[in-house]
Amino acid sequence: MTTAQELKDLFRHGLDLLAEGRIEEWIDGFTEDGVLEFPYPAWGIPTRMQGREALLAQMTMFREQLKVEFSEPEFYTATEDGLVIAAYTGECTLIATGGQYHQTYLSVVHFEQDRIALYRDFWDPWSVMQAAGGELAWKQILPTMAPN
Repeated sequence: MTTAQELKDLFRHGLDLLAEGRIEEWIDGFTEDGVLEFPYPAWGIPTRMQGREALLAQMTMFREQLKVEFSEPEFYTATEDGLVIAAYTGECTLIATGGQYHQTYLSVVHFEQDRIALYRDFWDPWSVMQAAGGELAWKQILPTMAPN
């Protein structure tokens, strides 16, 4: 059984991997059919990705188009049955435009045997669209951000 502290450490490590652009390693922390959900995505971003292949397709864009430094997460809960709820911030730069923005995240994560089964990430899509130059500019640059 994983302790609450170990789950917090796994979560923090995941944020470090994302900030360092180590997307493949971050995805290795998911179960085979793990799910990443964005209940409030920016236009053109899927709300749900399931399975490592789908995660890799989407999150490769994250690494190529966004630089971010995350704050230390504030944990609202971490339970031995695998639930972690954490709030944290990111200082972000959108590579396509150089636009910078501050993002607040709230993540609800369910772990199964030390792997992420569900990562539900609540963030403000308007922040990233503003960094792109507004909604219209976001819609224009989004196709250029797709992984090669």
